[in-house]
Amino acid sequence: MFVALLLLFATVLGAGWLTRFVPTVHTTWLRPLLAFSGAYLVTLTLTHLLPEALALTGEAHRVGYFVLAGFFGQLVLELFSQGVEHGHQHVHAEHPHAGVPFLLLGSLTVHAFLEGSILVHNPHGEVPGGFYAVLTGVALHHIPAAFALMAVLVTRLGSFGKALPWLVLFAAAAPLGVLASDYAGISPTEQGGWYPALLGLVSGNFLHVSTTILFEVSPEHHINKRKLLATVLGAGLALLVNGH
Repeated sequence: MFVALLLLFATVLGAGWLTRFVPTVHTTWLRPLLAFSGAYLVTLTLTHLLPEALALTGEAHRVGYFVLAGFFGQLVLELFSQGVEHGHQHVHAEHPHAGVPFLLLGSLTVHAFLEGSILVHNPHGEVPGGFYAVLTGVALHHIPAAFALMAVLVTRLGSFGKALPWLVLFAAAAPLGVLASDYAGISPTEQGGWYPALLGLVSGNFLHVSTTILFEVSPEHHINKRKLLATVLGAGLALLVNGH
């Protein structure tokens, strides 16, 4: 579990740190990564998260309600985050020294916290099947989000040093979600309870984010070979690591 916490935290810090070396106004290199992560997330959701949630409850419609809540809840969060979850920066619209965008940062933090909350272990301290597949998806998804967030923060706050503490806050959100679920005693083997509900909620969240990403990387249904290859590889990796 410590490895998972470290990976989630380090991925965000590393991606945010890239803004010191990579021009934030030229992000065409992010598009294949977005296509890869979007395909990975939607495949993981449909082949692992939703089936697992349904298998753990005798009331399938209950899971459906949570999926809807996650889907539309993410829609509301994006009203404040401006799509930073899937790599949107809007740096050109930001004003230097405009201060911390608390609504944007808050919505991203909630988003990451929920994703971390489904990374739980069983009562014997062992991680369940598919744990590392989900961990990989969350970490991949946070790379463009952290880069875009840091680009916005540096523009608004005027320096990398002033933006760094807020990046650390975002980096801590998913690990805190993991720890909160662990503290609450949420178990991946318990029939009913909160775990299937969390899986449904995050599944809806992932479905919204991943489909948005995939539509955005192929505007007007045009997709180049790099993006197509990234999409196929993302879906293939999700199937491979998930073992289905």
